[in-house]
Amino acid sequence: MSQPWMLETPAPPADARIPYGELTHQFGDLRLPRGEGPHPVVVMVHGGFWRARYDLEHVGHLCADLTKRGYATWSLEYRRVGHPDGGWTGTFEDVAHGTDYLRTLATRYPLNLERVVLLGHSAGGHLALWLAGRGKLKPGQPLYTGKPFVPRGAVSLAGVVDLERAFQLRLGDGIVESLLGGTPAQVPERYELASPAALLPLGVKQVLVHGAEDTIVPLTLSTGYHERATKLGDSVKLVSLPGAEHFEVIDPRAKEWPRVVEAVASLM
Repeated sequence: MSQPWMLETPAPPADARIPYGELTHQFGDLRLPRGEGPHPVVVMVHGGFWRARYDLEHVGHLCADLTKRGYATWSLEYRRVGHPDGGWTGTFEDVAHGTDYLRTLATRYPLNLERVVLLGHSAGGHLALWLAGRGKLKPGQPLYTGKPFVPRGAVSLAGVVDLERAFQLRLGDGIVESLLGGTPAQVPERYELASPAALLPLGVKQVLVHGAEDTIVPLTLSTGYHERATKLGDSVKLVSLPGAEHFEVIDPRAKEWPRVVEAVASLM
Protein backbone atom coordinates (compact mmCIF):
# COMPACT_ATOMS: atom_id res chain seq x y z
CA MET A 1 0.00 0.00 0.00
CA SER A 2 1.43 3.41 -0.97
CA GLN A 3 1.83 6.06 1.71
CA PRO A 4 -1.29 8.23 2.11
CA TRP A 5 -0.66 11.78 0.90
CA MET A 6 -1.24 13.20 4.41
CA LEU A 7 1.92 11.45 5.63
CA GLU A 8 4.05 13.04 2.93
CA THR A 9 2.53 16.52 2.44
CA PRO A 10 3.20 19.30 4.95
CA ALA A 11 0.01 20.52 6.60
CA PRO A 12 -0.99 24.18 6.84
CA PRO A 13 0.77 25.58 9.93
CA ALA A 14 -1.11 25.91 13.21
CA ASP A 15 -1.93 29.32 14.64
CA ALA A 16 0.18 28.50 17.68
CA ARG A 17 2.34 25.65 18.96
CA ILE A 18 1.94 25.72 22.73
CA PRO A 19 3.74 23.68 25.40
CA TYR A 20 1.47 22.09 28.02
CA GLY A 21 4.46 20.73 29.96
CA GLU A 22 8.22 21.11 30.17
CA LEU A 23 9.34 18.04 28.18
CA THR A 24 10.17 18.05 24.47
CA HIS A 25 7.04 16.24 23.31
CA GLN A 26 4.59 17.96 25.66
CA PHE A 27 3.00 20.45 23.28
CA GLY A 28 -0.06 20.93 21.13
CA ASP A 29 -0.97 22.72 17.91
CA LEU A 30 -3.87 25.14 18.29
CA ARG A 31 -5.92 26.30 15.31
CA LEU A 32 -8.71 28.85 15.71
CA PRO A 33 -11.59 29.48 13.30
CA ARG A 34 -12.63 32.93 12.20
CA GLY A 35 -14.97 34.93 14.37
CA GLU A 36 -14.98 36.00 17.98
CA GLY A 37 -16.02 32.72 19.56
CA PRO A 38 -16.12 31.16 22.01
CA HIS A 39 -15.52 28.23 19.65
CA PRO A 40 -16.39 24.56 20.08
CA VAL A 41 -13.20 22.50 20.41
CA VAL A 42 -11.95 19.24 18.91
CA VAL A 43 -9.02 17.71 20.79
CA MET A 44 -7.11 15.60 18.24
CA VAL A 45 -4.92 12.66 19.23
CA HIS A 46 -2.82 11.31 16.37
CA GLY A 47 -2.03 7.66 15.74
CA GLY A 48 1.01 5.68 14.63
CA PHE A 49 0.81 2.69 17.01
CA TRP A 50 2.16 4.87 19.85
CA ARG A 51 5.62 4.81 18.21
CA ALA A 52 8.13 7.65 18.33
CA ARG A 53 8.58 7.77 14.56
CA TYR A 54 5.00 8.97 13.95
CA ASP A 55 4.22 12.51 15.06
CA LEU A 56 1.28 14.91 14.85
CA GLU A 57 2.19 16.53 11.50
CA HIS A 58 0.04 14.23 9.35
CA VAL A 59 -3.20 15.09 11.18
CA GLY A 60 -2.64 18.80 10.58
CA HIS A 61 -4.64 18.46 7.35
CA LEU A 62 -7.78 17.22 9.09
CA CYS A 63 -7.36 19.79 11.87
CA ALA A 64 -7.17 22.57 9.27
CA ASP A 65 -10.33 21.25 7.61
CA LEU A 66 -12.24 21.10 10.91
CA THR A 67 -11.05 24.62 11.77
CA LYS A 68 -12.46 25.91 8.48
CA ARG A 69 -15.77 24.37 9.58
CA GLY A 70 -15.84 26.44 12.78
CA TYR A 71 -14.06 24.22 15.31
CA ALA A 72 -11.00 25.20 17.28
CA THR A 73 -8.61 22.24 17.13
CA TRP A 74 -6.05 21.32 19.80
CA SER A 75 -3.80 18.61 18.35
CA LEU A 76 -1.73 16.86 21.01
CA GLU A 77 1.83 15.67 20.77
CA TYR A 78 2.98 13.25 23.47
CA ARG A 79 5.79 10.89 24.47
CA ARG A 80 5.65 7.63 22.57
CA VAL A 81 7.31 4.21 22.62
CA GLY A 82 10.97 4.95 21.94
CA HIS A 83 11.02 8.19 23.96
CA PRO A 84 12.20 8.27 27.60
CA ASP A 85 9.24 7.18 29.75
CA GLY A 86 7.03 6.86 26.65
CA GLY A 87 4.46 4.07 26.69
CA TRP A 88 3.52 3.17 30.26
CA THR A 89 3.04 5.65 31.85
CA GLY A 90 4.32 8.73 30.00
CA THR A 91 2.10 8.44 26.92
CA PHE A 92 -1.04 8.40 29.08
CA GLU A 93 0.17 11.13 31.44
CA ASP A 94 0.94 13.42 28.51
CA VAL A 95 -2.40 13.16 26.71
CA ALA A 96 -4.19 13.57 30.05
CA HIS A 97 -2.15 16.64 30.92
CA GLY A 98 -2.61 18.05 27.41
CA THR A 99 -6.37 17.62 27.57
CA ASP A 100 -6.67 19.13 31.04
CA TYR A 101 -4.58 22.06 29.75
CA LEU A 102 -7.67 23.20 27.82
CA ARG A 103 -8.72 24.96 31.02
CA THR A 104 -5.56 27.06 30.86
CA LEU A 105 -5.89 27.70 27.11
CA ALA A 106 -9.44 28.93 27.65
CA THR A 107 -8.11 31.77 29.82
CA ARG A 108 -6.15 33.06 26.79
CA TYR A 109 -8.22 31.96 23.77
CA PRO A 110 -11.99 32.05 23.01
CA LEU A 111 -12.73 28.34 23.61
CA ASN A 112 -16.12 26.94 24.64
CA LEU A 113 -15.27 24.28 27.20
CA GLU A 114 -18.92 23.19 27.34
CA ARG A 115 -18.56 21.94 23.75
CA VAL A 116 -15.45 19.76 23.53
CA VAL A 117 -15.15 16.49 21.62
CA LEU A 118 -12.14 14.17 21.71
CA LEU A 119 -11.09 12.74 18.33
CA GLY A 120 -8.39 10.14 17.75
CA HIS A 121 -7.13 7.92 14.94
CA SER A 122 -5.84 4.36 15.36
CA ALA A 123 -3.66 4.41 18.51
CA GLY A 124 -5.02 7.92 19.00
CA GLY A 125 -8.54 6.46 18.91
CA HIS A 126 -7.51 4.28 21.84
CA LEU A 127 -6.19 7.34 23.69
CA ALA A 128 -9.26 9.47 22.92
CA LEU A 129 -11.62 6.88 24.41
CA TRP A 130 -9.22 6.30 27.32
CA LEU A 131 -9.27 10.04 28.00
CA ALA A 132 -13.07 9.97 27.95
CA GLY A 133 -13.10 7.12 30.49
CA ARG A 134 -10.20 7.97 32.81
CA GLY A 135 -12.62 9.40 35.35
CA LYS A 136 -13.29 5.74 36.23
CA LEU A 137 -9.79 5.44 37.72
CA LYS A 138 -9.61 5.55 41.51
CA PRO A 139 -7.23 7.43 43.82
CA GLY A 140 -4.07 5.41 44.34
CA GLN A 141 -4.27 3.73 40.93
CA PRO A 142 -1.62 4.57 38.32
CA LEU A 143 -2.76 7.31 35.89
CA TYR A 144 -5.40 8.66 38.30
CA THR A 145 -5.91 12.42 38.13
CA GLY A 146 -8.32 14.40 40.26
CA LYS A 147 -11.01 16.27 38.32
CA PRO A 148 -10.10 15.15 34.79
CA PHE A 149 -11.58 17.23 31.99
CA VAL A 150 -14.89 15.67 30.87
CA PRO A 151 -15.73 16.07 27.15
CA ARG A 152 -19.16 16.10 25.51
CA GLY A 153 -18.16 12.97 23.65
CA ALA A 154 -15.39 11.04 21.93
CA VAL A 155 -14.90 9.84 18.36
CA SER A 156 -12.64 6.90 17.60
CA LEU A 157 -11.41 6.66 14.00
CA ALA A 158 -10.21 3.09 13.31
CA GLY A 159 -9.31 2.97 17.00
CA VAL A 160 -7.34 0.32 18.88
CA VAL A 161 -10.13 0.35 21.44
CA ASP A 162 -9.43 -3.03 23.07
CA LEU A 163 -5.79 -3.52 24.08
CA GLU A 164 -6.12 -7.15 25.12
CA ARG A 165 -7.67 -8.05 21.76
CA ALA A 166 -5.02 -5.98 19.97
CA PHE A 167 -2.34 -7.91 21.87
CA GLN A 168 -3.91 -11.24 20.86
CA LEU A 169 -3.99 -10.15 17.21
CA ARG A 170 -0.38 -8.89 17.43
CA LEU A 171 -1.40 -5.60 15.87
CA GLY A 172 1.52 -3.36 14.90
CA ASP A 173 3.98 -6.26 15.25
CA GLY A 174 3.11 -6.74 18.90
CA ILE A 175 3.34 -3.05 19.85
CA VAL A 176 0.80 -3.33 22.71
CA GLU A 177 3.30 -5.36 24.75
CA SER A 178 5.85 -2.55 24.25
CA LEU A 179 3.28 0.12 25.13
CA LEU A 180 2.29 -1.49 28.43
CA GLY A 181 5.59 -3.18 29.27
CA GLY A 182 4.28 -6.74 29.24
CA THR A 183 1.57 -9.19 28.26
CA PRO A 184 -1.93 -9.36 29.78
CA ALA A 185 -0.70 -12.29 31.89
CA GLN A 186 2.33 -10.35 33.15
CA VAL A 187 0.77 -6.92 33.82
CA PRO A 188 -3.01 -7.49 33.98
CA GLU A 189 -3.64 -4.29 35.98
CA ARG A 190 -2.13 -2.16 33.21
CA TYR A 191 -4.51 -3.64 30.64
CA GLU A 192 -7.43 -3.03 33.00
CA LEU A 193 -6.47 0.63 33.56
CA ALA A 194 -5.30 1.49 30.04
CA SER A 195 -7.82 -0.18 27.74
CA PRO A 196 -11.12 1.58 26.98
CA ALA A 197 -12.81 -1.82 26.61
CA ALA A 198 -11.82 -2.69 30.18
CA LEU A 199 -13.03 0.66 31.55
CA LEU A 200 -16.55 0.33 30.11
CA PRO A 201 -19.06 1.81 30.64
CA LEU A 202 -17.31 5.16 30.13
CA GLY A 203 -20.41 7.27 30.78
CA VAL A 204 -19.56 9.56 27.83
CA LYS A 205 -21.18 9.48 24.38
CA GLN A 206 -19.01 7.81 21.75
CA VAL A 207 -18.94 7.30 17.99
CA LEU A 208 -16.75 4.61 16.42
CA VAL A 209 -15.93 5.23 12.74
CA HIS A 210 -14.13 2.34 11.06
CA GLY A 211 -13.34 1.22 7.52
CA ALA A 212 -14.76 -2.22 6.72
CA GLU A 213 -11.62 -3.14 4.74
CA ASP A 214 -9.12 -1.94 7.36
CA THR A 215 -6.27 -4.48 7.59
CA ILE A 216 -4.12 -2.44 10.02
CA VAL A 217 -6.74 -2.24 12.78
CA PRO A 218 -9.57 -4.64 11.89
CA LEU A 219 -13.20 -3.53 12.13
CA THR A 220 -13.81 -6.38 14.62
CA LEU A 221 -12.15 -4.30 17.35
CA SER A 222 -14.85 -1.65 17.00
CA THR A 223 -17.74 -4.10 16.53
CA GLY A 224 -16.77 -6.10 19.64
CA TYR A 225 -16.32 -2.92 21.67
CA HIS A 226 -19.63 -1.50 20.43
CA GLU A 227 -21.51 -4.65 21.47
CA ARG A 228 -19.96 -4.68 24.95
CA ALA A 229 -20.38 -0.92 25.50
CA THR A 230 -24.03 -1.00 24.44
CA LYS A 231 -24.77 -3.95 26.76
CA LEU A 232 -23.23 -2.01 29.64
CA GLY A 233 -25.42 1.03 28.96
CA ASP A 234 -23.10 3.45 27.16
CA SER A 235 -24.39 5.57 24.28
CA VAL A 236 -22.18 4.34 21.43
CA LYS A 237 -22.76 4.57 17.69
CA LEU A 238 -20.84 2.41 15.21
CA VAL A 239 -20.28 3.80 11.70
CA SER A 240 -18.85 1.11 9.41
CA LEU A 241 -17.53 2.45 6.10
CA PRO A 242 -17.87 -0.06 3.23
CA GLY A 243 -14.76 -0.31 1.06
CA ALA A 244 -12.69 1.98 3.29
CA GLU A 245 -9.29 1.03 4.69
CA HIS A 246 -7.26 2.62 7.51
CA PHE A 247 -6.45 6.14 6.36
CA GLU A 248 -9.61 7.38 4.64
CA VAL A 249 -10.98 8.39 8.04
CA ILE A 250 -8.25 11.05 8.44
CA ASP A 251 -8.25 12.19 4.81
CA PRO A 252 -10.24 15.41 4.25
CA ARG A 253 -10.20 14.63 0.51
CA ALA A 254 -11.74 11.16 0.90
CA LYS A 255 -15.39 10.50 0.12
CA GLU A 256 -15.74 9.11 3.67
CA TRP A 257 -14.64 12.35 5.34
CA PRO A 258 -18.16 13.84 5.67
CA ARG A 259 -19.06 10.86 7.90
CA VAL A 260 -16.27 11.89 10.28
CA VAL A 261 -17.43 15.53 10.29
CA GLU A 262 -20.96 14.28 10.97
CA ALA A 263 -19.74 12.14 13.88
CA VAL A 264 -18.03 15.12 15.50
CA ALA A 265 -21.05 17.39 14.96
CA SER A 266 -23.42 14.77 16.42
CA LEU A 267 -21.64 14.97 19.79
CA MET A 268 -21.43 18.77 19.99
